[in-house]
Amino acid sequence: MSRPIQVHGDLAIDPAREAEALHYFETIYRPTAQGFEGYIDLQLLKLQQAVTGSAPPGVNYRFSISFSTEALRQRWVASAEHQQVWGALDAFLTTHDVAFLLFEIR
Repeated sequence: MSRPIQVHGDLAIDPAREAEALHYFETIYRPTAQGFEGYIDLQLLKLQQAVTGSAPPGVNYRFSISFSTEALRQRWVASAEHQQVWGALDAFLTTHDVAFLLFEIR
């Protein structure tokens, strides 16, 4: 039996477009993802401070999405809906070099 997964990506959202990006995330991106089989949760976390160490340069948000399986998340990623909503979200970023990390939820 596979475990649920969570993917994290550190984002550099353009501060001048932050309100617009957050509105898009809440009204378009999250509702679209919620319609996919296996969806568990999706959060956009705003960085407040690095408590120890240092944050990656320019990063001001962390994107976190959870699915019941990696296979179902991959279906979401391959969908036309994801291509559309991610493409629009990507337009709010100051850099498009985003590293995504896949975690198994324990």
